[in-house]
Order: sequence, then structure tokens, then C-alpha cells
Amino acid sequence: MQKLILLLSFIVFILNESNGQFTKRVIYFTDKNETPFNLKNPSAFLSPRSVERRTKYNISTDSTDLPVITRYIDSVLKTGTVTLLGKSRWLNAIIIQTNDDNAITKINSFPFVKSLSDVALRRNHSTDNDKFQKNQTNNKVNISSRTEQLLADTFNYGSSVNQIKIHKGEFLHNIGARGQGMLMAFFDAGFFGYLSNPFFDSTRARNQISATWDFVQNNESVNEDHPHGMQCFSTVASYKPGTFVGSCPEANYFLLRTEDAPTEQIIEEYNWALGAEYADSAGVDVISSSLGYSTFDNPVFNHTYADLNGQTTIISKMADMAAKKGMLVVISAGNGGDDPWKYITAPADADSVLTVGSVNSSGAISAFSSYGPTSDGQIKPDVVSVGDGTIISTVNGTIGNGYGTSFSAPNIAGLATCLWQLFPEFNNMKIITTLRKASDKFNVPDSQYGYGLPNMKLATCFLLADFSNMTATINNFTTTLKWNSKDISGMRYDIERKLPGETEYKKIFTLNATGNTFINHNYEYIDIINNSPAGIASYRIQEVVDTSAVSFTSYAIDSASVTLLVATSVNDLGSNSKLVLVYPNPTHNTLVVNFTEQNSFKNLYLQIFNSAGQLVLVKTYNKPTGNATLSLPINSLPKGNYRLLVTNDGKRYAVKEFIKQ
Repeated sequence: MQKLILLLSFIVFILNESNGQFTKRVIYFTDKNETPFNLKNPSAFLSPRSVERRTKYNISTDSTDLPVITRYIDSVLKTGTVTLLGKSRWLNAIIIQTNDDNAITKINSFPFVKSLSDVALRRNHSTDNDKFQKNQTNNKVNISSRTEQLLADTFNYGSSVNQIKIHKGEFLHNIGARGQGMLMAFFDAGFFGYLSNPFFDSTRARNQISATWDFVQNNESVNEDHPHGMQCFSTVASYKPGTFVGSCPEANYFLLRTEDAPTEQIIEEYNWALGAEYADSAGVDVISSSLGYSTFDNPVFNHTYADLNGQTTIISKMADMAAKKGMLVVISAGNGGDDPWKYITAPADADSVLTVGSVNSSGAISAFSSYGPTSDGQIKPDVVSVGDGTIISTVNGTIGNGYGTSFSAPNIAGLATCLWQLFPEFNNMKIITTLRKASDKFNVPDSQYGYGLPNMKLATCFLLADFSNMTATINNFTTTLKWNSKDISGMRYDIERKLPGETEYKKIFTLNATGNTFINHNYEYIDIINNSPAGIASYRIQEVVDTSAVSFTSYAIDSASVTLLVATSVNDLGSNSKLVLVYPNPTHNTLVVNFTEQNSFKNLYLQIFNSAGQLVLVKTYNKPTGNATLSLPINSLPKGNYRLLVTNDGKRYAVKEFIKQ
């Protein structure tokens, strides 16, 4: 009898736990019909920076941007002992906490309540569990893996050099893109010690941490929570030259706690949604989230592989919503590659996010890096970065190694932020597609490596080509090329031409960029065509982006063509050749050009061609009234026969031959 009583007592305990274990719930509402706001006036309910982003990228404001109806919220809170935990305009829902069964009954009776979902247990289970245990850290740093810094590099990266240079990330920093003016948000389980960590001394001194918020505890403090977020943050924001410099050290940051490390409950996906809305409201550009979900403390919420289609889980739908609002969302792929689960976790399956897998510093895939594709066939991960021995900060503020896609994702997020800083004209999805295209396995992606390792220098070239434009017009035999592109001192343009009958482009002129800021410039070049049959003349502009490097990287940013209706010949001396004299002839260092024409001319165009017909010197000249003399220094030209072509207003004026001794 005693055993039966004990057994019955145990059954009652289990039933009570099962039926009454949830205290946190999501209340979905039916509509926003009573809103006092107008979609045509978004500044009334969105921040100026959020409105600016929507305007810049032509993003429509819709009902998901409208706040939840205040009357609905107040009605719920008045039903009994109910605490408001959060409001979601994207979901048209609120998160509450209550043990009041009568309140739940009353809430369910409201006509404006669409549904109610349980999302969190009464008490935290597995309090000794650390779900980030796969993101191991240690204090050992492989000194032999460090490489020497080039003098041209802006930063001395110290221990983090490999995880930056494996992506040519130093190129972005060297041309001025270090995150200035960009906003990044980090979603994680806490940022333990960030207020005193020496790697963030510069971040704090320059007030780069814009705000913090804890969506688990509903307060502003995230300094005392789990260190995982701090370690992820360190890959981006650390700034100790010679020791550890992150991938985007000059941005501004939001540190948001959405994750409760000791537990795994579905409410954390809703916390993530609240964090994404917070980031949107703050005008954040880039979200870096090293969180993923597949199994929970209550297995009823577990996600199956079939759920990983970007359309099923709350967090994946909200990650895509964040992308729809214009933010670049970067997600870690997960660390299940060597587990029975094997696959990525939500929200890495969202189709509009950049999912990041892990490699070591040599580019070899990490065994733990999770596999794709998604259940609906998307290639995931999108790209990979160093997550196997990543340089991170330890909780003691010293250099350590981290292992997990948790660390590869923020490394890429930081570099992607720098890239986007250079090209704000393009939207978040353009940055994602460009990073894929600039990766080393773009043409042969696979289920664990994705499209591969992104090359930031190549990505810059691709965006330059998409940004730039060029026109070519011809008048008689003079072609005028006009183009615009972004550049900075140390870059240059090689102008190439292919005349009718030629099979390859030949470089005809080089123009060096100037200025200390990477910005748009407009250029013009005039080319006079000689010794060419009639037909199509093609021009191409190659932008060389790294003239200080040992080997140049150039990319054809644009091309254009003109039609030569008749053949040209440099042997046509021009109608005014008797009015132009050149001497001495032969000459050594200087060629004197004497004009006996009495009229004045603006912008006479003088070109010197060698015996092979190649242009070797260009000069413009404003001739005054009366006889005039111009000296051309030619000491740099090799010995040989040359022709001087003088044009006026695009028309041949005179041709003179001379010899350089």
C-alpha cells in the first residue's frame, strides 16, 4: 500500500510539472487596426536611422513596422498577475509571465487575441550545463603561425594576423575601411567583463559601445553574464596593436543578451526576435549572432531537419525579417559536423542571412563545422572563416584560442561591415552575393565549405565594377572616354584599347588616383586614333587597386566601343604642317615646337608616337596669339624615330617627324 501511495504521488508530481510548467507565454494579436500611426509617416514610429535605411534601399514600410496596439497590451496586463516581458511589432505579439490560470482564461477570451503559446519553463533546468562547451578556449597561441607585417599595413595585428589576412582583410583597413560610421549588433548569452577587458580599452575610450540590453533579465547590464558574447565580440572590436586587432575595430556596437546559457528554451528564439527589432529601431547595419537552435529542454519544441527550410522556425523567419528590413545578418553555421545531428541549426537556414562555417588558419575545413544544405536545398553555409584556433580574448583579458563557428561568424561580420562601409550604395543582399562570388569555391560549392573563403580585395573589385560606368564618344578620329569609379591614392587606371583587326587589348595610358579618402571620382581621357582601318574600336578600363603590393590586382571595371567610319593614318601630315616647326632634329633631351600660326588656340593636344605607333607622351597647350614656342622634355624616351601629332578641337592640325639620339 505504501508503494502504491508513493507511485501515485510521483505520477501526480509528473502531471503537475507537465501541465503547469510554463510561466512565460507569447500572446499573438489579430490585427493593428486601431493604430494611431500612418505608414506614410514612418518617422512617427521608427528612428531616423531606420527611416534613412528604408529610404536609401527603397524598402517599403508596412504593417510589421507598426507598434503593437496599446489597448490590447493593457487589456492583457489587467487580467491578473501578469508581467510584460517584451513587445514584438514584427510578430504582432507580446511576451508575458504569469502563474495566474484565471488570467490565461480571460486572455484567451479576448476577440483580439489570435493565439497563445507557451515558451518557457517555470524553472531553469540543466543549470550546470554550458551549451557553448564546444566553443572551447585556451590560452595557448601558436606563435609559429604569426606572419610579419607589411610596412603598408595600417595595423600591426599581432596574434590575429592570420584570421584577417586569410581574407585579404588588411586591404580594407589599409584603404580606410575600419567600420567608421557603421553600427553592429551582437546577439549572445552575455559579454562578461567587457567593461574592464583591456582589449576593449580603446572601444570604451572612444564611446563605441552605443547601448546594451539584456532581453533575458530585462535590464541594461550584460557585463556579468556568460563570456561567450565577449569572446565573439573580441574578434571584431579588440584593439591592441602588436597584440590583437579585430576585424572591424572602429565601428559602434550594441551588445544584446538574448540567450540564457544554462537552459535551452524556445523563448530564446523570441528574445532573438526582440533583439532584431531593437537593432532595427536603432538603425543597426549588421547583426552578428553566434547562436543556433535545434534541441530544447522540452523536446516538444525540437526542430527537425525538415524544419530547416528558412520558413518554419520563429528565429529563422525573424532573421529573414531583419534582412528584409535592410540589415546584414551574419549567423554561425553550428558545431554539429562531427555529431550525429551533423547539420546547421536555426537560423542558419534562413535564405537571406550570411551563414558562416569554420576552417583553420590554413583554410582546411573544421570537422565540427556543421553541414548544409537546408532541407529545401539552399547551399549553406554561405562562406567560411577561421573558427578553428581563432584568436579571441579569454575571461582574464589575455590572448586565447577559440574553437567553433561562433568565432568564424563575427570575424566575417566585421570584415563585411568594413566592405559595406565602402559601398553604402548597395544593399545588404548585394554584399552577401558579392562575398559568395569572391570566395574560392564559388564555382564548386559543397555542403560543408559552402562557397568558401571570401577574398575582400576581390570583393572590392567586383563592387567597383558594379558601381563604375564608362562612356566613349568619337569625333572625327578623336575618342573621348569618360568614367567614374571609387579610388584612393595608391590605386591607378590602365586604359586599354583594341583597334579594328586587333585581337587583344593594348594599354595606351595610365592614370594614377589621388586623395586620402576612398571616394567616387570622375575622369576623362582623349585618345586620337591613328593607323587604323575602319571598324569598331574597343576601350577597357582596368582599375589597379593595390599598386603598392608585390603583385598587382586589377579588374576591368567597364568597357565601351566606338565606330571608325573611315580608316586613319598618322602619315596624313595635316593641312597646317608648314605652320609647325620642330628642332633640333635630331635631338637629345628637348624638342622645341614652334608655331607660326598667328591665331590663338585653347587646348591644343600634342601626342608623340614611337615607330611602332605607341603613344609615349601627351601634352596639352594653350597657344597665345602670334608666334609661340613650346619645349617638350623627351630625355626619358629611348633613341629612335618619332612622330608628333598636333590636334585642335579633335581634328588633325599637323604631324611632324623627328629623331631622338
